[in-house]
Amino acid sequence: MKGYGALLGFGLAVIAVAGWAGGRGAVIGGGVALAAQLAALALLRPAMDAPQSLFLARWFGGMGVRALSLGGLLAVSATHRAALPLLPAALGFLGVLLPLLFVETRFLK
Repeated sequence: MKGYGALLGFGLAVIAVAGWAGGRGAVIGGGVALAAQLAALALLRPAMDAPQSLFLARWFGGMGVRALSLGGLLAVSATHRAALPLLPAALGFLGVLLPLLFVETRFLK
């Protein structure tokens, strides 16, 4: 649980930077990215010492969670442009997810 709290704190800091740079849409996109990353890590973490087939199945599941989250965010922002601008939301998602992916290995140890 300690690793998830540190990842959550780091993610919230990155969301704050994204919100400062991109506004409300970037904060929403960043929040979706953080939720997707936490779900993907919760899926993968129990299989870290499992056989390779189980590990890869959970790893691909985590990639699917991230991809579906991005697809859902883009679908909502494309259909409700007044409420959620497309470009800031997409850039906020990617701007938060990429740093979280880089530090993911620290939280899986």
